[in-house]
Amino acid sequence: MASKSSTSPAFLFSMILALVVGINGGGIAIYWGQNGNEGTLAEACASGNYKFVNLAFLNVFGNGQTPMINVAGHCDPSSGGCTGLSSEIKSCQARGVKVMLSIGGGVGSYYLPSAEDARYVATYLWDNFLGGQSSSRPLGDAVLDGIDFVIATGTNQHWDDLARYLSAYSISGKKVYLAAAPQCPYPDAWVGGALQTGLYDYVWVQFYGNPPCEYSSGNMGNLEDAWNQWTSIPAGEIFLGLPASADASSGFIPASNLTSIVLPTIKGSAKYGGVMLWSRYYDGQTRYSSTIKGSV
Repeated sequence: MASKSSTSPAFLFSMILALVVGINGGGIAIYWGQNGNEGTLAEACASGNYKFVNLAFLNVFGNGQTPMINVAGHCDPSSGGCTGLSSEIKSCQARGVKVMLSIGGGVGSYYLPSAEDARYVATYLWDNFLGGQSSSRPLGDAVLDGIDFVIATGTNQHWDDLARYLSAYSISGKKVYLAAAPQCPYPDAWVGGALQTGLYDYVWVQFYGNPPCEYSSGNMGNLEDAWNQWTSIPAGEIFLGLPASADASSGFIPASNLTSIVLPTIKGSAKYGGVMLWSRYYDGQTRYSSTIKGSV
């Protein structure tokens, strides 16, 4: 004789809730490369705190310029001194961490005067950092997972073309993931148009350095309004970009406020991807990622 189930409605509800939380569970993305005192890339990934590491920055490219990567005091790419990062990149990937190359940044010389120039830059990125071949790969033979657009100067032209050319390389085998870090005022002045292509997998919106859409003193209104606008774009996952320390930028949210007020408000979005932090150096000072990881 079959026994009667003793499963209670409360238990079923708790299981459903756990599944929903699991589905909307996110990860942490971190920027590495702009402070020689932030530790190694391998150490960052070994912390177990990050799902994505963005290598910052390739900050000279386009308009016929010789592309240059700047990773602060970590190594000198001009002399081939950064090829040793290849083993660290592979170590990160072996841990399940996606490693992206961030192009642009707040300081540099970069812009795309034409669609043809965008095609040239895409070819350069493919051959030198992604799945192509080159005799002078700045970071060695490691194949990065994708390209992160951090465009904050130059012009807003042809970034959509660059996204299309890069995305087309996914057909050649390994997927080329695309990410971007727009400012939170919507739409972004630099890559707002490119983000309408629907080609971006991850968008870590900078909810810092932008008082009109930052969280402040328990007031979620400005941040929530901007968040709802960003989750309407045709992109894969949207991340809440924050400074890992009050010393890094305005917009810092104490961990207790983030986990008890902010995240519960935004995690209901189907496009919620997690939290992006600037940067590994500041996170090393505050251990912010370790504090919030369980709630992201």
